[in-house]
Amino acid sequence: MKEIFIGLIAGVVGSLGMGGGTVLILLLSIYSGVEQHIAQGTNVIFFAPMAITAIIIFIKQKRINFRIAMPICIWGLIGAIIGASISSKMNVGALRKFFGGFLILIAIYQIYSSFKMYKKEKNRNNTIK
Repeated sequence: MKEIFIGLIAGVVGSLGMGGGTVLILLLSIYSGVEQHIAQGTNVIFFAPMAITAIIIFIKQKRINFRIAMPICIWGLIGAIIGASISSKMNVGALRKFFGGFLILIAIYQIYSSFKMYKKEKNRNNTIK
């Protein structure tokens, strides 16, 4: 039952473009007690079918700019090789700290972006009145 819940939440978050893998790794670590390296490997298996499904839907909706996407994909593959090599050599404690720091940076950015959008919307509403 736990796996169904984790997969469903990560799939929904991922399909919204908010990093389903990040959520999956977090949930696997916290609720299933999975080691960080195993959670990251599981994320890769999880991500492949989800990404293929999303690609098909976005191609049908003509929402992919291939001129931008292709160089990003090529460099992303190179980055993935480098990142996987680095993470496989890191000890679990350091990897968890790095991942936690990454989540904190994402949270700070999201809070900042939300605050900026709130101020912009508030200024727009005050200008209209």
